[in-house]
Amino acid sequence: MLAAIGMFVFETDSALFDRLRRSRDWRHDRSDRFGARPASQFLGPGEDRISITGTLVPELVGDYFAIETLARMADEGEAWPLADGLGNVIGTYTIERIDEEKDNFTEEGIARRNAFSIELARVD
Repeated sequence: MLAAIGMFVFETDSALFDRLRRSRDWRHDRSDRFGARPASQFLGPGEDRISITGTLVPELVGDYFAIETLARMADEGEAWPLADGLGNVIGTYTIERIDEEKDNFTEEGIARRNAFSIELARVD
């Protein structure tokens, strides 16, 4: 298991990803002061976003319907716990966006390769 969001597990039988990118920020408010640098006040954590990218090749690894399972989860609008491969819960995230790119089609129109990108946003 590489990771899991809700009950969806990123693994060989579902969807493997090859890149996980996390972007976090923290909020500070600045107030101008005469003759000095601006004063700063820490307001707390800001955005926490995770981007997961990978490629499905269902003839070798992955499931044709893995991305659709994630899309159905996103349709529910719920926040899901995200855990890493060791079982550590990173936080609770919503699925904000899924991008797909399919190519190498069979005669029946089935893609042999399906590149995907999933954007997650942390909610408390």
